[in-house]
Amino acid sequence: MADCVLYEVSDGLATVTLNRPEAMNALDVATKNALRDALRAAAGDQAVRAVLLTGSGRAFCVGQDLKEHVAVLAAGGGLSTVADHYNPITTTIASMPKPVVAGVNGVAAGAGAGFAFAADYRIVADTAAFNTSFAGVALSADSGVSWTLPRLVGHARAADLLLFPRSVDAAEAERIGIAQRVVPAAELPAEALAVARRLAEGPTVAYASIKESLAYGAEHSLTDTLAKEAEMQTRAGASEDHQIAVNAFLAKEPPRYLGR
Repeated sequence: MADCVLYEVSDGLATVTLNRPEAMNALDVATKNALRDALRAAAGDQAVRAVLLTGSGRAFCVGQDLKEHVAVLAAGGGLSTVADHYNPITTTIASMPKPVVAGVNGVAAGAGAGFAFAADYRIVADTAAFNTSFAGVALSADSGVSWTLPRLVGHARAADLLLFPRSVDAAEAERIGIAQRVVPAAELPAEALAVARRLAEGPTVAYASIKESLAYGAEHSLTDTLAKEAEMQTRAGASEDHQIAVNAFLAKEPPRYLGR
């Protein structure tokens, strides 16, 4: 991977770190390519059972690198980066069959906020903030925000945050449903790692099934969703980890999952 995105796999956990601290992890082409490729690698690696996505320095990710964007526009270029980068990055985060934790260490704006919204769990530093940003530079929503944000905060509040971009601090983010957990900034790296490691040590098939069921249920009827749940329960029930869990329960011991 390029130096702008760090990628490490250890004990079933892939840690993906945006690493342009001097630019607040703004997304230039090299960073977008590296992030897309790192996430795809994690999604396709059977040894990876959970992913931690975070940033270095004082920002999680401030979104598009506007300096580079201005140069692209001046050269007559368009916004192909949405199709080339933002869509596949968001899709990979949301659809990979393993949980993704966003360790939001600082400001998450524009596409950076979108990537965090697409994650399954957001643990947020108390000094961090979110900002949709798009309308502030006369752009529409991308990186899945028009799909993820209403599901987190409701349609009306999502419209407010998109039409009137502003900084949403960590306390408000937790109150309105963006952040699942807020911790002191100094504790964020360790706490995010602990959450991600717990998921990496858990029943991976069950997590994947829950993730798929939640996505399906967001767009289907109760009847269809019940059928989907039955399908997912059959899959999870046939997993080795389910048998391990049952045996551990009967033996009154903690389960040691294998991720399959």
